[in-house]
Amino acid sequence: MADSSGRNPQSPCFTEKLKSWLCWSWTYICALWFAMVLTMVYVLRSPLKLQETVNAASVFLNTLTPKFYVALTGTSSLISGLILLFEWWYFRKYGTSFIEQVSVSHLRPLLGGVENSSSAGLFSSVNGDTEPRTNVAECKVWRNPLNLFRGAEYSRYTWVTGKEPLTYYDMNLSAQDHQTFFLGDTQQLRPEDSELMFNHDWYLSCLCAAAYVLLAEEEATTITEAERLFKQALKSGMKLSHSGKDTNLVVYIKRRLAMCARKLGRIKEAVKMMRDLMKEFPLLGMLNIHENLLEALLELQAYADVQAVLAKYDDISLPKSATICYTSALLKARAVSDKFSPEAASRRGLSTAEMNAVEAIHRAVEFNPHVPKYLLEMKSLILPPEHILKRGDSEAVAYAFFHLQHWKRAEGALNLLHCTWEGTFRIIPYPLEKGHLFYPYPGCTETADRELLPSFHEVSVYPKKELPFFILFTAGLCSFCAMLAMLTHQFPDLIGLYLFINLVCHVTTCISWIWVKMDDTAPASTLPVFLPLRHAAPGFLSHIPS
Repeated sequence: MADSSGRNPQSPCFTEKLKSWLCWSWTYICALWFAMVLTMVYVLRSPLKLQETVNAASVFLNTLTPKFYVALTGTSSLISGLILLFEWWYFRKYGTSFIEQVSVSHLRPLLGGVENSSSAGLFSSVNGDTEPRTNVAECKVWRNPLNLFRGAEYSRYTWVTGKEPLTYYDMNLSAQDHQTFFLGDTQQLRPEDSELMFNHDWYLSCLCAAAYVLLAEEEATTITEAERLFKQALKSGMKLSHSGKDTNLVVYIKRRLAMCARKLGRIKEAVKMMRDLMKEFPLLGMLNIHENLLEALLELQAYADVQAVLAKYDDISLPKSATICYTSALLKARAVSDKFSPEAASRRGLSTAEMNAVEAIHRAVEFNPHVPKYLLEMKSLILPPEHILKRGDSEAVAYAFFHLQHWKRAEGALNLLHCTWEGTFRIIPYPLEKGHLFYPYPGCTETADRELLPSFHEVSVYPKKELPFFILFTAGLCSFCAMLAMLTHQFPDLIGLYLFINLVCHVTTCISWIWVKMDDTAPASTLPVFLPLRHAAPGFLSHIPS
């Protein structure tokens, strides 16, 4: 340690000496290299037949017909057009430019730049596990509180349409959640559960709560059958819950039983089960059981109870969701929407109640700007995923799938939403940099939603991305080459002269740019060597025949 610390003061001195020696030798190295190049060209002028080559090239260029230039410009237009089509297709599919992505991912590290992290990084699942998706903290994936039953609903959709409504990433997160239910509080897998996970024949032979849960989720083809299996799972789970184990599993079973009752039309029973569950396990607020309760109360049109739930959970210190924000906006819009008229509001102005409703809509749209297009049926709905990204398109799909009927039931609510929701974007002109009531909108939602939503769904992107530079560049290049080919075909002599003059100007500009760069990078001591050549370069145009 002492030896290494004693060498440290000498290191900067050695580095400075090395730099000064390199700067001193740079002058002679450049001069020597330039002299060697001139000498080799002079010595090899006869074997290389440089003069004959230059004369042959001049004769070849002079004998080219206008058809050659037409074919050249036409081919350039065709190639640039193909590049444009590929760039546009890649941008529509992946949301980025292929050329830009390749240059950033591969060329920048080779040129000494800092390699950016991949667009796919780390998503955090509900149980805290991480997956290689994106490294942005805002992109935390949550389990959908109102997720459908895989066997009774998702599988039936696949049988009818032939499309897979769930992605591999979404199902993988669900598998991780199920593993937490199997582990319970013991942090180790029980032997009977491990057998049941891999052998379906054990499902019916073992009275295991986890096995019944998997049967209800995966194998039951109707909600009634799923409810029966969940009741059997609850009987098995309650025996273990008395010892303080499998609490999460029992909560999950009771919640799914309440959802079965809701889907079968026993809404009051479902509301009672949800309220009892929230009272019995008040510390499990992260499961968002109140969102299930809000949806059931809206179905009962118990708006006073909905307002009471919102008063408890729509707090500034608690995390928000699209369900909370848009339900609050729905209640305020419902109070004024039946008498709302855009023409009357423009003449007399907005009343206090109407202003509160508009502000609530703006607040909801700022939190999740994707929801209004689904509520107004400007975009088609799909089955919601099992996991959602808050403020993302996946959350918007999940909310609109269950709450669109409640907005339609409130007379005039959708009309008020249609007239006011776009005004939110005037309040937040730069949503990625600064928000109004919430944090700036996260820029990672598009990548996350593409992982959570099926490929046949067009992911909603906010804010709208501008076209990449390379798409605009290839479009301009394609148009320019096509126009040049047409003009060359119509006016061959004039365009040929124009191209010759343009080529000479570009060559002269490139030479001047090279000299400027050499002046900037080379030491000042080398300037006398290249200065005569630089002054001679602009005279190149004087040798061009008029």
